[in-house]
Amino acid sequence: MVGNKAISTDLLQDWYYHMLLIRRFEEAINEKFLAGDIPGFVHLYIGEEATGVGVCSALNRTDYITSTHRGHGHTLAKGAEAKRCMAELYGRKTGYCKGKGGSMHIADFGIGMLGANGVVGGGFNLAVGAALAVQLRKGSEVAVCFFGDGASNRGTFHEGLNMAAVWKLPVVFVCENNQWASTTPIHEATAVTDICVRASSYAMPSAMVDGNDVFAVYEAAVEAVERARRGEGPTLVECKTYRIKGHFVGDPEQYRTREEVMSQMESNDPIKKFLERVLPEKLLTEEQLQAIEQRVAEEIEEAIRFAEESPYPDPEEAFDDLYVEEETSHA
Repeated sequence: MVGNKAISTDLLQDWYYHMLLIRRFEEAINEKFLAGDIPGFVHLYIGEEATGVGVCSALNRTDYITSTHRGHGHTLAKGAEAKRCMAELYGRKTGYCKGKGGSMHIADFGIGMLGANGVVGGGFNLAVGAALAVQLRKGSEVAVCFFGDGASNRGTFHEGLNMAAVWKLPVVFVCENNQWASTTPIHEATAVTDICVRASSYAMPSAMVDGNDVFAVYEAAVEAVERARRGEGPTLVECKTYRIKGHFVGDPEQYRTREEVMSQMESNDPIKKFLERVLPEKLLTEEQLQAIEQRVAEEIEEAIRFAEESPYPDPEEAFDDLYVEEETSHA
């Protein structure tokens, strides 16, 4: 149950599938990056899966999301194919952005994923813009802006929330408070303990939930999304979670102890929490879970094969997709 609503078996299986898909995808990325197969930098979403999945499962395919530099999880949670995500990270032309976006700029407008963003706080005004466009055309879509605790100290946070509140835009701001802004713990850089209290400055409702509990995240997301869809304006949802891996793959993590990370893995792993609830309550069977695990394993294997066998973009394609060609009028 979530609130007064029963959760369907299909939704429970979808949650487990997407959380596990994200976890296995990120584990594969970690391995392949360290092996030198993936260019650039990658930032992993391990430990935060319940937030992205819980929020995106409350959305329609036509709704919008904006992401961060840690965007693979959001992209997969919104419904992207693992093989095309993998190809994008490999820099191959079969990727979502033809291999030109890579890890920090992956996007798929076809599912409303407006893009990961290498700029901290870069997604606020994009989500507000998408929500304004919806309002102007009298649409029913909702925009969601994912951001970290560090981004809440950027000017775009305040600009975005203020504009959304003034115009009652259909946008939901989701703070993934993973306790670390790069190498800085939240208590050293943020004056408030809870980011959600800042919503009061904009006469905006807020909620704070356990970001590692997909049930709690989903319940808060449904309420915020439905409110936005009714035309009642934005909501700030803070999801308390934890970044299990370093800021980037290869991060020496000298700013925290291994004991702290292991403790969080033991007590706050979102997938473990999910299993500890659904198995004792008999919400899903071992057979159903095993079938999902097998499906995910096969998809990750296929994604790696697809990426490694895909071609790189041709040099002459370097300037493709940069400009919109002006239409010639024949009037």
